Amino acid sequence: MIFRLVAMSAVAWSLAVGLPSVGIADGGTAPAVPDRKTDWVASVPHPKPVPPPKPEEIQKALRRGVDFLLSDQNKDGSWGSAHNTKGLNIYAPVPGAHQAFRAAVTSLCIAALIESGIDTPEVRRALDRGETWLLANLPNVRRATPDAIYNNWAHCYSIQALVRMHRRHAGDVKRQEAIRAQVRQQIDMLRRYECVDGGWCYYDFNAHTQRPSGSTISFVTGAVLVALDEARALEVEIPQKLIDRALESMRRQRKPDFSYAYGEYLKYRPMHPVNRPGGGLGRSQCCNLAMRRWGDRSVTDEVLGAWLDRLFARNLWLDIGRKRPIPHESWFMVAGYFFYFGHYYAARCIEELPTAERPRYQAHLAQVLLALQEKDGSWWDYPLYDYHQPYGTAFAIMSLVRCR
Repeated sequence: MIFRLVAMSAVAWSLAVGLPSVGIADGGTAPAVPDRKTDWVASVPHPKPVPPPKPEEIQKALRRGVDFLLSDQNKDGSWGSAHNTKGLNIYAPVPGAHQAFRAAVTSLCIAALIESGIDTPEVRRALDRGETWLLANLPNVRRATPDAIYNNWAHCYSIQALVRMHRRHAGDVKRQEAIRAQVRQQIDMLRRYECVDGGWCYYDFNAHTQRPSGSTISFVTGAVLVALDEARALEVEIPQKLIDRALESMRRQRKPDFSYAYGEYLKYRPMHPVNRPGGGLGRSQCCNLAMRRWGDRSVTDEVLGAWLDRLFARNLWLDIGRKRPIPHESWFMVAGYFFYFGHYYAARCIEELPTAERPRYQAHLAQVLLALQEKDGSWWDYPLYDYHQPYGTAFAIMSLVRCR
């Protein structure tokens, strides 16, 4: 899920002991140690072909998802709440953690409604209310406590929402300038909360310093880099040193098969379960997309395709963790909240490929998502207060849009 909300006990456990040996890394035949950087591609499993879904099936699912978001919007225009606390094993200090969660989820829902292309009076009203809430509340989102930095997710996804809002208000110069000002402020917040080693994290369990001393986390950094790449379209200033340090951190965490350590704290434990291909099924697409968008030529079409093949051939390894209430309790330490996050960035990777190569991956992606839509039209992968349904639905909508 967008916040990577790992219970403190789970974090301590993973740092201290990891998991027992789980067999082979991606659920298939163990590949030989590569002699060259591309040798690993030959052993990547390939999913069996699936029939492409009918366009009307995708459109129907999108409409049901949009209808759910309309019905789930709060009275103040936001999405998500701190209700439904029973059985949760989440570290979320109040009020800051929930301010960050709500801003991030609201940003995702705004982006999804805009991307859906469903332009009805009801959608327009929901967007107007959501945008009003976001512009009023986003500037106040901060670090919750010295150790909880969930606000980085809000800064990340608000930038993506603001970029789409800017396009939506084409011709309204005053509104667009207000949006650009918010983007600049969010970039400044990311500069403020950059890790000392470059990149971004969501916890600082080290020195609790003003500039976080916590371990840089690969997929957080990847998601932020994707958002900052989109912000370039608005011609706002993005400090190059901020980007360079983030890219260097990502390279330190990258393995020869273009999977990534969960965070820098695990870079010297490359075969830790969460760092193996099965553990990276929902993270590697985001990281590789970020590196490619910022000019890393080693992330080729072949690399993107290989990780899409892995995702769909071994999708069950990711799915087994879906809806489990304890973070990282599944095989390869997969957590439920990686599911729709991972498929969203897979959809973004599909867009990077040549047009002729996209249909088979779009068919697989649509098949996965259409089968998992709930009766109420939502999608969700991890029980998280009242944030899980709107964020899961937003990710799924933005993924399905890229299957049309």
